[in-house]
Amino acid sequence: MKKATKIVSLLLALALALSLAACSGQDNTSQNQQEPLSGTEVNLFVLSGPTGIGAMNLWAASDAGETKNTYHITMPGANDEVVAALSNGSADIAAVATNLAATLYNKTDGGVTVLAVNTLGVLSMLSNGQELASASELKGKTIYAPGQGANPEYILRYVLTGSGLDPDKDVTIQFVGEGSELLSVWQNDPEAIIMAPQPVATSLLMQNENARTVLDMTEAWNKVSGGDSTLMMGCVIVRNQFLQENPDAVKLFIDEYAASVEKAQSDVSGTAALCEQYGLIPKAALAEKAIPSCGLTFVTGEEMKTQLSGYLQVMFDANPKSVGGALPGDDFYYGA
Repeated sequence: MKKATKIVSLLLALALALSLAACSGQDNTSQNQQEPLSGTEVNLFVLSGPTGIGAMNLWAASDAGETKNTYHITMPGANDEVVAALSNGSADIAAVATNLAATLYNKTDGGVTVLAVNTLGVLSMLSNGQELASASELKGKTIYAPGQGANPEYILRYVLTGSGLDPDKDVTIQFVGEGSELLSVWQNDPEAIIMAPQPVATSLLMQNENARTVLDMTEAWNKVSGGDSTLMMGCVIVRNQFLQENPDAVKLFIDEYAASVEKAQSDVSGTAALCEQYGLIPKAALAEKAIPSCGLTFVTGEEMKTQLSGYLQVMFDANPKSVGGALPGDDFYYGA
C-alpha cells in the first residue's frame, strides 16, 4: 500500500513539474514575442543646416543611452564627405538633400534607398519693406539668390515660370556664392528682393526691422504644381547593404527618428538649444526663430514616393545632372 502511495506521489510530482515547465515555456514564448527589437550600432551622418534639425533630439537621446539603437553621429561640413562615407561604408544612414540622394542612387547603381522625407522647402523671399501679394508681382524686380546651377535656381525658375513670368526677361536674377552673402545685399540695393534659405532668412528678419517675408517658396511651389508634387528638399537615406543586413535596425531607426522630428516640432526651444550644443546652428536664439520655418516633416511610403518623385521630375527637367543624370527607379522609395 505504501509502495502504491509513493508511486502516486511520484507521478503527481512529475505531472506538476511538467505542468510548471509547460507554463514556463508558454511565458517565455510570450515574453519573446513581446521582446522589443534589439539595438544595433548605426553610423548616422547629418549635414549642418535644416536637414539636420530632425536628428538633434535623437542625438541627445542616444548620448543619454535612451535609444534602442546606438547612434554614432557625424556632422560633416560638405556633401562630398557624405558621398564618400556612404560610398566606402563608413556611413550607414544619412540626412541629405533629396537631389543628392537621387544622385547617390545613380552613382552607386541603386545602392541607397530613401527612408523618409524630413524637410520641405526652406526658401523664402524677403523684401526690405515692400509688399507683394503674389509671385507674379515680382515682374521688374531684381532677385538675389544663392545656388546658381543647383536646386535653388531650379526652384526659383519653376515658381517664376508657373506664375506667368519669364525668368530671363521679366526679372533680373543676381546669384551669390553663399547664403551668407545675402546679409549685406540691402546695403547696396535696398529695393532688391532676396530669396534666402534658413537660417539666413531668419537672420535677415532679425537684423532688419523693415524686412518681411513676401513669399514662402513651399507655398508658391504647391500653388504652381497643383498637387502633382511638393517642394521636398531634405531626406534620410540608407545604404542598401546595411538595410539588407539590418532590416530591424532600420525599422527601429525610422521609429526613433520620427519621434525626434516630432519633438523638434513640439519642443522648439529645447531643440534649438541642442542645435547650438551640437554645432548645427551657431546660436540657439537664431535656431529657435528659424525652426518653425524650416519645413520639418516626416513623410514615408506611397505619399513620399508620389510627392518626391514629382519634385525630382521638375529637377530632372531643369537639368538632368541635378539628380545624377536619371530619375531613380521605384526601388529608391522605402515602403512604397
